[in-house]
Amino acid sequence: MRRLLLTLSLAVAALTALAAGHAPKNNIMWLDLSGMWTRFTCPDSVDYYMDKIVDCGFNTVVIDVRNTGSSVGYKSDIAPRLLDWKGVRIDPSYDYLDVVLKSAKAHGLTSYAAFNIFCESYPWFVRGGGVLSGDTLAWRSQNYVPGKGIIPAPENEGPGTAFCNPALKQVQDYEQSLVLECASRYPVDGILVDRCRYDNITSDFSPQSLRMFEEYAGVKVDRFPEDIYEWVERPDGSYDRVEGPHFKKWLEWRASVIYNFFADTRAKLKAINPDLKFGAYTGAWYPSYYEVGVNWAGPEYDPSEHFDWATPRYREYALAPLLDLYTNGNYYKCISLDDYYSSNGLVKNETDSQWQTGDHLCVEGACRYSRMLLGDRPFQGGLYVVDYDTDVNEFKRAVEMNIRESDGVMVFELAHIIRTGWFDALREAVHAAMTDD
Repeated sequence: MRRLLLTLSLAVAALTALAAGHAPKNNIMWLDLSGMWTRFTCPDSVDYYMDKIVDCGFNTVVIDVRNTGSSVGYKSDIAPRLLDWKGVRIDPSYDYLDVVLKSAKAHGLTSYAAFNIFCESYPWFVRGGGVLSGDTLAWRSQNYVPGKGIIPAPENEGPGTAFCNPALKQVQDYEQSLVLECASRYPVDGILVDRCRYDNITSDFSPQSLRMFEEYAGVKVDRFPEDIYEWVERPDGSYDRVEGPHFKKWLEWRASVIYNFFADTRAKLKAINPDLKFGAYTGAWYPSYYEVGVNWAGPEYDPSEHFDWATPRYREYALAPLLDLYTNGNYYKCISLDDYYSSNGLVKNETDSQWQTGDHLCVEGACRYSRMLLGDRPFQGGLYVVDYDTDVNEFKRAVEMNIRESDGVMVFELAHIIRTGWFDALREAVHAAMTDD
């Protein structure tokens, strides 16, 4: 009865939104491959959790089939297949994606298969073997690291993933082949890409990237990497990044690399099925997201009018028109603008090289800022359950804020809801936001 009442109330909320000229909310639950592996290797367990997802007011699931390792959760002729993880081994006849996908469809859920794109392995544990070995070692991102110089990404102790160089055609062809294989074999509603970016501001400083940049910019770089930027050590042992004469053009070129990959991948997916949706997931912190080469705004927005890192051409590489679905991570402990104003204001996001300030660095501010950057294009504000582990009421506030200030919420991810036992709290928060006048 409770599920029926919730379904009816959400349907009424959707009809009300349509009558008011607004798109209905699209609430998305992320199903992480690693997090759900031990539970989703049994069909009955899959159905059990799909029931809970629907009961909580969600209408879309993102089925992660390739996380930051090299293996995939479906039957592939290209990539190594994940069969054994966390002490649970599945029979090769068990098709993880097929089982989860069928259950989602039976529950009336829209389904996206998700791929982490340009990262191939955990640096301390390469799963699947063979993807970054032998000749493909040349795919590894070469990172310009303070105090170390230019070194392969897996040797960098900072990040938790080892990225490839996104500019290499061999890398792009390989990553794209997985997406296209999945789209052609499984009846997914869409494909969603994550980590479709550069590693961070230190990436990629390989000889190949230098040659491609020089051709793009029509310049000869005399001092590399110093003419892009240079790490200069302070007396206290920390480092300053001193920009060189080609720094802004370098950022523009990197954004063009990511944009062109998105555009080409979209075109090839639509050739397989014109109705197939193409989506992406990025961080919400646009003012510093140039560090990973991604311009997720709409082309109407000109960042060169607001930021000194952007060239006038940077806006040409805006990804928003290429996407049928877009969700970003509003991964902030501060939920409202008032929360942020009462904090110390300092935030360092996953991809940032330094601390940031600005009222976009809270859930409410991030949603409003995203709305401005994207114009009338819909987006779902994402939250990371772990950010609120110690306070269920703050978690509920974050769910409600994302739904009210964006076009739905994306919860990352189901395994954390299971771990915390917050299904009731999630249901209540979704219901409160969706039925709010």
